Amino acid sequence: MPKSNAPIVKAVIPAAGLGTRFLPATKATPKEMLPVVDKPAIQYVVEEAATAGLSDILMITGRNKRPLEDHFDRNYELEEALQRKGDESRLARVQESSDLATMHYVRQGNPKGLGHAVLCAAPHVGDQPFAVLLGDDLIDPRDPLLRRMIEVQEEHGGSVIALMEVDPAQIHLYGCAAVTPTGEDDVVRVAGLVEKPTPDEAPSNLAIIGRYVLNASVFEVLRKTAPGRGGEIQLTDALQILAAEPALGGPVHGVVFKGRRYDTGDRGDYLRAIVRLACEREDLGPDFRAWLRSYVTEEM
Repeated sequence: MPKSNAPIVKAVIPAAGLGTRFLPATKATPKEMLPVVDKPAIQYVVEEAATAGLSDILMITGRNKRPLEDHFDRNYELEEALQRKGDESRLARVQESSDLATMHYVRQGNPKGLGHAVLCAAPHVGDQPFAVLLGDDLIDPRDPLLRRMIEVQEEHGGSVIALMEVDPAQIHLYGCAAVTPTGEDDVVRVAGLVEKPTPDEAPSNLAIIGRYVLNASVFEVLRKTAPGRGGEIQLTDALQILAAEPALGGPVHGVVFKGRRYDTGDRGDYLRAIVRLACEREDLGPDFRAWLRSYVTEEM
């Protein structure tokens, strides 16, 4: 029986995708390791989980993903070289990634969708609630979305998904939620979910973004979920069942996020994310903003 009131300490990060939108850069390099300023994208996600109090992280990986494991492991040769040089600043930054959390890895094998990737985590997660963080969505650390989602799960039980208002013309790119209000401005009760609907079929303009806090009952539902859109096992389909039948594992709530989100799964948004984050850095921002203003002026 899933423990709906157990403290949440485990996070699952699916990272088995091929990254085809970034070819040829991702031919031999995992897309999660592409740099966003001076850190790989995946490190931002792990940092977010750790900041929210999730100390046990399982990555669902696939072929050619060994660099992910290496990045979050110790590199003693590099550390010793930096120590000999007295470069304490870079040494601290190198060690930071290996000190964030206890990391675990499991291969997905034959990728069959996000639902299948989450199901691969069942032996590790057990019967406790857990978080799922998708690597393409970077949430600004000043906007503690995941911590808020954990609070809502602890209050209401069941599962919690992150929602964000999008242009109705773009809703076909996302899972979409039908919702009813609660007494809290940023929390809604999820009545139904549709994976990538057309604008005419969409029940709202609330899109599911890549953060979930799930009751472990989702595993049993996923085991019985037939392949859906694209021939894949969709996590959205399993959550739709839980929303329609709360007795299976509690209700499904949504946290409506109005903060800063950076999409690194699209080439244009990836570049915009780098520019935004670089502009906000104390060490890089002043010079970079000045150059950017000059560049934009010259190009106009």
